[in-house]
Amino acid sequence: MDVVLILTILVVIFALAFDFINGFHDTANAIATSVSTRALSPRVAVMLAAVMNFIGALTFTGVAKTISKDIVDPFTLENGSLVILAALLSAIAWNLITWYFGIPSSSSHALIGSIAGAAISAAGFGILNYDGFLKILQALLISPFLALAVGFLMMSLFKVLFKKNTLYKTNKGFRIFQIGTAALQSFTHGTNDAQKAMGIMTMALIAAELQSTDEIQTWVRVSAALAMGLGTSIGGYKIIKTVGGKIMKIRPVNGAAADLSSALIIFGATTIHLPVSTTHVISSAIMGVGSAQRVKGVKWGVARKIVLTWVITLPICALLAGIFFQILNLFF
Repeated sequence: MDVVLILTILVVIFALAFDFINGFHDTANAIATSVSTRALSPRVAVMLAAVMNFIGALTFTGVAKTISKDIVDPFTLENGSLVILAALLSAIAWNLITWYFGIPSSSSHALIGSIAGAAISAAGFGILNYDGFLKILQALLISPFLALAVGFLMMSLFKVLFKKNTLYKTNKGFRIFQIGTAALQSFTHGTNDAQKAMGIMTMALIAAELQSTDEIQTWVRVSAALAMGLGTSIGGYKIIKTVGGKIMKIRPVNGAAADLSSALIIFGATTIHLPVSTTHVISSAIMGVGSAQRVKGVKWGVARKIVLTWVITLPICALLAGIFFQILNLFF
């Protein structure tokens, strides 16, 4: 069998594995608040998230096209299949390490940093599409700050609207409302995160000259959506614990405000075809909500550790991917 075809098959397998891992790694963030407030049991929340992620993943393709062509041009990339395989191995390794330690790291940062690092290792810094790459980095950088601000404003609005209600009555109502916000949160997660694996597979198909456009094929969309849905059904309870309780004590009204805020930011990014870190956005929205409630109620020490992981993920994954490429290049 042709070496390029073997590498393409390996890329598809590892891309689906990345999506599967992303399902239990990142999707935990989408349901963390509803589980921590007991609006939903972990089992029901995970199954709801799996279904809504699957639906969301099938609905849009704009982010997938951005991933497939805006970091590097797959039509001009030599050893493209090898570059993409190295990037996937790096992103998967980092996701598993951070999942093991219960750290809500960004799969988006891991994947984008890995693609850039593997491509640079293969062809030098000139291979990067700097306009597209910088646009993606800007989205990754700005979106957490937007989520923090929107979370603060959303919680402030809720405080004004429901100030005459007792705390018990407010939380009881919002516990029911959180079922809807958890579903919305999971849907928006699927519209953005699942498309990253679709983009990777499309890059591999173009590099192998198995397709000549950046259109996302139907089998690519369905397989990526299924992989994320299955991964979500396994759940990521370690990360639920970190996001849902260690940043701040979350009540139903806080959880609903955080869910709505982060869903708005993620879906907004999806509509303009930009990948964002759902982990960053959700965690930042919780911090914004906590700040509106009581600044001292946010455990900023935990938040600092999360931010540190966000900062180091992209460069570490770029370095890892470069090393993986050099190792794979010895064998292929």
